[in-house]
Amino acid sequence: MTAQTPVSPATTEGRRASRQQKPFQPNKLFWALLAAPGMLWLVILFVIPFYAMLAIGEGKLDRQTESPVAVYNPFDWSSANLTNVWRDLFGRGAFAGIIAWHTIEFVFLASLLSLVIAYPAAYFVARFAGRRKGIFLVLLIAPFWISYMMRMLAWIDLLQTNGYINKVLSFVGLGSPDWLGGHWYTVVLGLVYGYIPYLILVLYAGLDRIDPSLIEAGRDLGLSRAMTFIRVTLPLSRQPIMTGMLITVLPMLGDYYTNTLLSGARSTSMIGNLIQGQLSIPSAGQGAILSLIVLLVLLVPMIYYVIATNRASRTAA
Repeated sequence: MTAQTPVSPATTEGRRASRQQKPFQPNKLFWALLAAPGMLWLVILFVIPFYAMLAIGEGKLDRQTESPVAVYNPFDWSSANLTNVWRDLFGRGAFAGIIAWHTIEFVFLASLLSLVIAYPAAYFVARFAGRRKGIFLVLLIAPFWISYMMRMLAWIDLLQTNGYINKVLSFVGLGSPDWLGGHWYTVVLGLVYGYIPYLILVLYAGLDRIDPSLIEAGRDLGLSRAMTFIRVTLPLSRQPIMTGMLITVLPMLGDYYTNTLLSGARSTSMIGNLIQGQLSIPSAGQGAILSLIVLLVLLVPMIYYVIATNRASRTAA
């Protein structure tokens, strides 16, 4: 029998300590399996429908049934629908171009008004709500418990001729305007009413994470309250503002239900209404192409947001 080399207790304890200190490092297969359900969900519910919409947009039209025919082979695609949509947007007498411009105007005004209203509300809850912060958060989240359609229907009840808003305006001597008569400002107010809760929550989450010591340092350096807000709080809330505006602007650009309920007039039609109208059987291909164009336009601010976020995180690190 060979003699075994004795192992000192110090060596044994050192090996145990090294095994305990070594962190668990999962391999790439573990992370791939962890991401597989999300990737499969993305492929089934986004990639495949996206390609189907592209196949319809670049497909052909059956002359006998007047129905679009999806073409899944890229080598057999036709650019007829793309040409028609481009002519409707930028050609002579382009009716779709006017609708797209109206959409940009409405979304710009609605997002700006939402920011003016949402930022003070979020700032108040984050800085001055104190023990009542939970109550205010419940009130901010409450609109999400009600469907968007029900909130718009309630908005109609408020804005109709004999609604509560006109009753208040008549009581103070301001008359009874016809809010639901196809006016652009009604659509803008409806967009603000529908999407401002998203903006308030995002702004609150960002403002609540600002270190109070940074604000106190600005005051200690001799800045007034207004200058402290301008020089300290506002720059630190730049990222939440960008995130909140992205979350609200993107769905506003594709919104069609607000205009349908509150106006219904052609003069206030948005790009979403145009796409909805083109989803009928004869022009479904043009509707698919227009949807893809809107998607490409929306990718621009999304890419900018990702780049700005990565740049800000690197700077903070």
